[in-house]
Amino acid sequence: MKLTGAEIVCESLLKEGVEVLFGLPGGAVLPLYGALSKYRQLRHILVRHEQAAAMAADGYARATGKVGVCVATSGPGATNLATGIACAQMDSVPIVIITGQVPRPAIGRDAFQETDVTGITLPITKHNYLVMDVAEVASAIKEAFHIARTGRPGPVLVDIPKDVLLDERTEFIWPETVHLPGYHPPGEADPEQVAQASKLINEAERPVILAGHGAIISRACAELLELAEKAQIPVITTLLGISSFPSSHYLNVGMPGMHGMAYASLAIDQADLLIGLGMRFDDRVTGRIKDFAPHAKVVHIDVDPSEMNKNVKATVPVVGDLKCVLRQLLPLVERKVHVDWLRHIDKLRKEHPSLHIRESDILLPQYVLKQLSDVAQGNAIVVTGVGQHQMWAAQHFTFNEPNSLITSGGLGAMGFEVPAALGAKVGRPDKTVWSIAGDGGFQMTMCELATAVENHIAVKFAILNNGTLGMVRQWQDFFYDKDYFATMYTGNPDFVKLAEAYGIPGIRVTDQSQVVPAIRQAMETPGPVVVDFIVKPDENVYPMIPAGESIHEMLEEPLPERVSQ
Repeated sequence: MKLTGAEIVCESLLKEGVEVLFGLPGGAVLPLYGALSKYRQLRHILVRHEQAAAMAADGYARATGKVGVCVATSGPGATNLATGIACAQMDSVPIVIITGQVPRPAIGRDAFQETDVTGITLPITKHNYLVMDVAEVASAIKEAFHIARTGRPGPVLVDIPKDVLLDERTEFIWPETVHLPGYHPPGEADPEQVAQASKLINEAERPVILAGHGAIISRACAELLELAEKAQIPVITTLLGISSFPSSHYLNVGMPGMHGMAYASLAIDQADLLIGLGMRFDDRVTGRIKDFAPHAKVVHIDVDPSEMNKNVKATVPVVGDLKCVLRQLLPLVERKVHVDWLRHIDKLRKEHPSLHIRESDILLPQYVLKQLSDVAQGNAIVVTGVGQHQMWAAQHFTFNEPNSLITSGGLGAMGFEVPAALGAKVGRPDKTVWSIAGDGGFQMTMCELATAVENHIAVKFAILNNGTLGMVRQWQDFFYDKDYFATMYTGNPDFVKLAEAYGIPGIRVTDQSQVVPAIRQAMETPGPVVVDFIVKPDENVYPMIPAGESIHEMLEEPLPERVSQ
């Protein structure tokens, strides 16, 4: 039986095991929606803005380990996806984006809602397709999923003209294999590279592991744990590497870098071996490159050869899938106990108590997040936006399960938290999902509360409401002579009333005594809940290493303020 291009897209998605799509229809993609109405196995979640479709697919992919899927029409529909696509690209998240395009005869004629979406997204996708023949639809979808999920994952866009979706029919032939000359994602690494890495690890006296998102992507968390425990190596995690190693583990030293724990950054500074696992040595971790890990040899293991020596020169670069490489490496690593080194790191923790929360009569955002973590007991999925709340969540939350922190790391996209949390909850309905937002970021995508209500997505939304763009204010405070221009939000809505307008319970918290009861009430209430925490407006994130500086320029919280809560 011959099928339309739209029907072939649906059949292809089923072949790939897709269960849910996030999207918003429009003229060029309507033929696909006409087919979707007949394919009830494919759940479609109607968002209020296409950016949310891409970010929800991103959150779904991170929470499940599957490929997320989003759909949009041509022109503004496709361009509205761009921020979400770029976010997935920067954080190596596998999503497939299907966009409608104007009919083939109209391409290049400035037709209504025509945009060269493949050209626009070329720099922010792993690969993309413009499918001009209905006979190529199935193979394009097959290849898109393969490319998205293999090697270093990333977004792949498939752009299909309206007439290819609607006007032509062909037999549905699903390709069982993919033939992509030149595309060979690495598996195991060169044994010689692995042997050299093991030699450095066995000889090191002050080693540290720096684990990134790759440990989660490659599902190498068990191997990471085994390596750390076998050789007694302290583990430091990047922002996206958080949850790759249990927060409560005695070898976990926390997050380094611009707003990481001071003792984690100092451990890197004093190490004689740095083992980078599935991370890319970005500037928020390294600061000034020439001063980063000055005494350390570097073993860098990553699936992407382009990351080798890009920012930090590796003594031993090892290219391969992290899970495979660690399985090669583990038998070669000797059992060892670095007693003096571990004691020294404990001393650094005591001398630089980065996680202490001072006593205050005013509701502090750090206090809110610590209480939220304590109530959740490490079992929730936490999705954050970008800014101060993101850093405090990374600092104060306990994460005991992989994939339990979802955040926009590389791109740093405000507004990520609401739609990504929806996607995470759709993918993991069994888990409590908290969306942590500032009042600024929340207002970028708060229209998706309607999506939560309409689709019965029981996300719990926490707003740290300080009436300001907190991180921008902090930078203005430190580096721009306290010139607080275009930073204060004086026209915020009443978020409790806003929630109620959507039919969602809203809770306002203004005092410390209300924090835990509000959190428990939100978690015990069925469906979505919004909790508006009115927090101190001028709080700063500490520690802080100014952009482009080194550990030696680190700003820590003033001593009188360092009192444990």
